[in-house]
Amino acid sequence: MKILWLSHIVPYPPKAGLLLRAYNMIKELSQEHEIDLIAFNQKNLMNTYFKDIEQGLAESKKVLSQYCNILDIVDIESDKSTTHKILLALKSLVTKDPYTINWLKSKTYAQAVSKAIQDQSYDIVHFDTISLHPFKHLVGQSHTILDHHNVESDLLLRRATIETNVLKKFYYRQEGNRLQTYEKSVCPEYSLNITCSKLDTERFNQFIDNIEMVDIPNGVDIDFFKPEHGSDANNKSLIFAGTLDWYPNKLAVEFLVHEIWPALCKKESDIHLYIVGSNPATDLVEFANKNSNITVTGFVDDVRPYIDSASVYVCPIKDGGGTKLKILDALAMGKAIVADPIAVEGIDITHTHDGYLASSVEEYVSAISRLLHDKTERRKLETNARILAENKYAYSMLGKNLRNLYSNLVNK
Repeated sequence: MKILWLSHIVPYPPKAGLLLRAYNMIKELSQEHEIDLIAFNQKNLMNTYFKDIEQGLAESKKVLSQYCNILDIVDIESDKSTTHKILLALKSLVTKDPYTINWLKSKTYAQAVSKAIQDQSYDIVHFDTISLHPFKHLVGQSHTILDHHNVESDLLLRRATIETNVLKKFYYRQEGNRLQTYEKSVCPEYSLNITCSKLDTERFNQFIDNIEMVDIPNGVDIDFFKPEHGSDANNKSLIFAGTLDWYPNKLAVEFLVHEIWPALCKKESDIHLYIVGSNPATDLVEFANKNSNITVTGFVDDVRPYIDSASVYVCPIKDGGGTKLKILDALAMGKAIVADPIAVEGIDITHTHDGYLASSVEEYVSAISRLLHDKTERRKLETNARILAENKYAYSMLGKNLRNLYSNLVNK
C-alpha cells in the first residue's frame, strides 16, 4: 500500500508528545506499507532538541529515511518571528477560519502536495492534524485519514475556563468555539478519523454526527522504557518530566512547586524533587537555585535514568487534551505514579491498583507520603504499572492494530 503522510512537524526525535506518536506510527506502518512524507519544519520545536536547525534536519532525514521517503520539508511563514505570530493571531479574529487553521496555510506546502499527487498514486493520504485540512482538496479521490492528537477545540475551551487574563480568556473561548464549528464541518469529509482515546472519541461524538471514528491510543516503546536499577528503599525523591513551556506542564509545575511541595516538606524530611524538561521558566530556575532540595535539569538527552531512580512520579496536570505520553513512559518504567485524573485521561489507570489519583494538595501529600514509606505498596504499583504498559500500550501491539486498520479501510 502507498501512503502519503502530511505532517505539521518533522516527526523526529521521538522525545516527547506528538513527536513520539507520529514517529512510531510511521515506523510501525512502514513494516508493511510504503510512506511518502511532506512535513512542516517547526523551528522552535527543532531548536528544543538540536543546537543547530540544519544539523537537526540532517539527522532527522537520516533516521526517518529508514521508514519513509521524504518528499519535502517546508518552513512555516509565521515562524519568522513572534511579531508574525501575533499579527496572524489578531488577523484570525476577523478571517473565515480560526488561527489553528490559518497558521499552516502555505503555497509552498500546497505545491509539494500537488506535485506528490501528480507523480504518484496513493491508496491513503494521512493528515496528521486538522490544521492541514486546507490541503485536502488537493488529494483527489484517495482515502483520507485525519489524526487528532487532541480534541483541539475542547483543549482551547478548557483553557478559557482557567485563564485569568480577560483578553486571553476571550481569545481562547472564541478560538475554541470557532474551531469546534470547523471540526463539525470538516471531520465528516474524511474516510476515517483517528483519536488518541475513547474519551476523545466521546467528546467528538457530543457535537459531530455521522462520523467514522476509531481510537488508536498513544503508546510506549516498552523495550526502550523499562525498569533498570530502580529506586532504593531509602530514596525519597520525586520527579516531574515534560516540556516546561507547554502551558499545562507549566501550570502543573507551578502547582507542584508552590502548593504541593511546601505542604509535603512540612511532613517529610530529606526529600528531593527533580523537574526534568526543556525550556523551564526563569522564575522556576531561580526558585530552584534558592532551594537545595529542588533540581531543575533543563533538557536532558535521556530522561530514563531520572525516572528510574525516583521513588514517585508526580503529574499534577489539570489541563490539556489527548493522552499524556509522559504517563505511559512512567508506566513502562515501572514507577509509582501520583497524578491528577485529567493527567491520566484516556489511560486505563485504576486508582490504588496502577497508580494513585489526586486533585487537592492534601490528596497529593497523603499519597506521596504513603508511597515513600510503604515499600510494599510502592512495589505493588510499580509492578502493576509495567504490566499495564505491556498489555495495553506497547507500540508493537498498537502498530499491528494500526496496519490492520489502514488495510481494512482500503479493502472495504
